[in-house]
Amino acid sequence: MGEEELKVLGAWGSPFSRRVEIALELKGVPFQYIEENVLDEKLKSPLLLKCNPVHRKVPVLLHDGKPVVESLIILEYIDETWKNNPILPDDPHQRAQARFWAHFIDHKCMPPVWTALLGSVEEREKAVEEVRECLKTLEGVLDGNRFFGGETIGLVDISANFIAYWLRAIQEVSGLDFMNEDQLPLLTKWSEEFVSCNVVKGHLPPRDKLITFMKNWLSGHGWTD
Repeated sequence: MGEEELKVLGAWGSPFSRRVEIALELKGVPFQYIEENVLDEKLKSPLLLKCNPVHRKVPVLLHDGKPVVESLIILEYIDETWKNNPILPDDPHQRAQARFWAHFIDHKCMPPVWTALLGSVEEREKAVEEVRECLKTLEGVLDGNRFFGGETIGLVDISANFIAYWLRAIQEVSGLDFMNEDQLPLLTKWSEEFVSCNVVKGHLPPRDKLITFMKNWLSGHGWTD
């Protein structure tokens, strides 16, 4: 495609906006990144509120001035727009499976993580087990492959960036044990290889900054940047 204006409205600590960056990097598509302050409703930019008036959140992909919102929808849009290095398989059934597992990560794996951190004692214990069960399921889906997409990074891998990077930081800060090499050797190996990929590691937040951010939040100081 010719010269295009491509912007990503994101937040440094958001795994959702980082997904978009990783996908564009994988495609070799240049873009302008615009950092948004999503921690304070009053500081959200007019551009963000105009592009995503419903959810008022990142990420937003602006392609020639036309906004696309919601990270999984953006990932599919990117794959349909730039055909090289596909992140979804050609086979319709395999495509449907990839969509299912990406949705599973967002709606089954991630919510109980926050409950495990913020819920009552009883809720936390149940949530930790729920997270572990979800990760065990993903271990089975990986089935010994290098990536969920086989030998190359695909939609599910990019969607699971939270598990590969953010979840391990959360474990360090909270002391909770969601994922370890003894119980989930395949998923642990996958996470280490995924975050080490050149197209990925340049689009992950600095670990020290993320750890500090999480410590502040869990200690009751709020979402201080």
